[in-house]
Amino acid sequence: MARYREPIRGRGTPAAPPNRFESSALEPDAETGFEDDLVPDPRTQFLRDASRSAVARNQSPDVGFETGINPYRGCEHGCIYCLSPETPVLYADLTWGPLGETRPGDVLAGFDELSQRGSTRKLRPATVLDVWWSRKETRRLMTRSAEVVATDDHRWLLARNFRWSETRRLAPGRSLRRVPFHPSPEIDDDYRVGWVAGLSLGAGTQGPAAAYWRVALAERAPLERLVGYLEGFGVDASIAPFEGALARKPASKVEIRSLAALALIEKVVHFERPSASYRRGFVAGFFDGEGALRTSRAPAGAAERVSRYAASLGFPAHRLGSVAERMRFFSTVRPALPLDGVFGREPGWTPEPIVAIEPAGVRDVVDIQTTTGTFFAAGLATHNCYARPTHEYLGFSSGLDFETKIVVKHDLPELLRAHLARPSWKPQVIAMSGVTDCYQPVEQKLRLTRRCLQVLADFRNPCSVITKSRLVARDADVMQDLARHHAVSVTVSLTSLDPDVARKMEPRAAQPRARLAAVEALAKAGVPVGVNLAPIVPGLTDHEIPALVAAAAAAGAQWAGWQMVRLPYSVKVLFAKWLADHFPDRREKILHRIESIRDGKWNESKFGVRHRGVGVFAEQIAEWIALARKRHGVPAHGPELSAAAFRRPGGAQLDLL
Repeated sequence: MARYREPIRGRGTPAAPPNRFESSALEPDAETGFEDDLVPDPRTQFLRDASRSAVARNQSPDVGFETGINPYRGCEHGCIYCLSPETPVLYADLTWGPLGETRPGDVLAGFDELSQRGSTRKLRPATVLDVWWSRKETRRLMTRSAEVVATDDHRWLLARNFRWSETRRLAPGRSLRRVPFHPSPEIDDDYRVGWVAGLSLGAGTQGPAAAYWRVALAERAPLERLVGYLEGFGVDASIAPFEGALARKPASKVEIRSLAALALIEKVVHFERPSASYRRGFVAGFFDGEGALRTSRAPAGAAERVSRYAASLGFPAHRLGSVAERMRFFSTVRPALPLDGVFGREPGWTPEPIVAIEPAGVRDVVDIQTTTGTFFAAGLATHNCYARPTHEYLGFSSGLDFETKIVVKHDLPELLRAHLARPSWKPQVIAMSGVTDCYQPVEQKLRLTRRCLQVLADFRNPCSVITKSRLVARDADVMQDLARHHAVSVTVSLTSLDPDVARKMEPRAAQPRARLAAVEALAKAGVPVGVNLAPIVPGLTDHEIPALVAAAAAAGAQWAGWQMVRLPYSVKVLFAKWLADHFPDRREKILHRIESIRDGKWNESKFGVRHRGVGVFAEQIAEWIALARKRHGVPAHGPELSAAAFRRPGGAQLDLL
């Protein structure tokens, strides 16, 4: 690597931390200090992306899009909080988490590698024994709802005969085995209130003259959750042995006798909230108290509420049937009781058609070994190694390399046209971009994003654009064609209205007023446009929320989303150093605030929580945004895009029925 003595300016970070997947790294000489006087080459380099794929599949359930195109990998804007794609694997509690964060000892959901004679493959808990990384030739496997990159000898479970097949032997038209994917919604205060109410009506006991309130159960897990939830409501509680004739086995109880606490519990139990989150919590609490959804032993009022809430969530109010239904119940409702009726049974297998397979070059791949030899990657039944592309996976640093080593897909417009022309392509919203900003400075010269938009307009395929560049207004004329068919939306990221803060956070991105001018230009052109307040940094930019929403609404923004700052992997180190360089007086306060919304950590990777945070400060930020939206009449989300006008230029109209 070329190195220079001059200090680096105009970059989000001057640091180039070692790639976490490399076995060796260059360190300064402790005696001479010579290396300390040198810095990495700060000049931008543009590298050619020779892969032949056009459309990438997103496998994160809480990002908001399923497909995307990426003209550029890496980003010159100099931000230090960019989000990398994360591929979900199914854990034993039926929640999903990124494969790259699995560790030995984690328990995933696996299945029998080989079926027993006269039997079928059953779901099994799969403990992770080992995790390691390597670099190999790979292929990109695209199915109807997922895209994975794997080695030639990676094996997949075929749908037709339940046999294993290597990647090299697969072909479009064949189908793999897949389990349904049901992302777990976030647990919020409405859920907690509903859960306590449902548990109380399912297992609670009120003493004579309302002298006490008690929940006694044989299972300890619901009681531990109850204590935690009550503490969140300001009620002190603990678990004690219960000596009543509750069951044939020992039981425990949580008992409340404080008059103030009893009054609070009375409100929690009897006052309903209108949200779906409350209904999920109520059904989960009743399930934890009763051990099932049966309502025969419940009071009439409680039975009616359970039946009504369960029906609204798509569950029968008497019993859970198939394994697939149980998996959906535990994943979406999330009771505290251990899984029942799932492991040891056959899952709800569904066939997943293969759309395309193509070379993906040499990549870093992660291999995990489990006790079953199997796991679910993006819902696909598989085992062995699996690849996830990020800048580090391409062999670069997540620091300065991310800003200076820009991988460019010069032939993306042509590849996109060929991809959309395939009979197998089903029109759907394509995000621009799925990884980094599609309107980077070099776009002014290369015009790859504009040419891709022209292709999408020719096919009338819907797309959503997200950017922090004012250059997006240049392409208003192309977007107008898509807007006529309700097939485009644009979201402009806003971080701060303070030019100094914005310049430090995003040194090569457009200033806030320029972005607002782009919003105004698009709105006047009739292009649906909104903003995303991202990232919100507690202690640094959260106080600007009302002003940001007001300025966006005045410019013509039609919606306002938001996202809390995330610090995955080595980004947290870069961010801490950036704070020390630019805001040393506020560094500790900001990091403590981030820890408070991340449950004592700097980052949270759990789907449904990672973009919002938890705790008092996270709730306060959410309330500020809700109030600002209400004041200015700006909703949280943009319009639903339509693929009804999709066509293949020069060919027959696609049959959408």
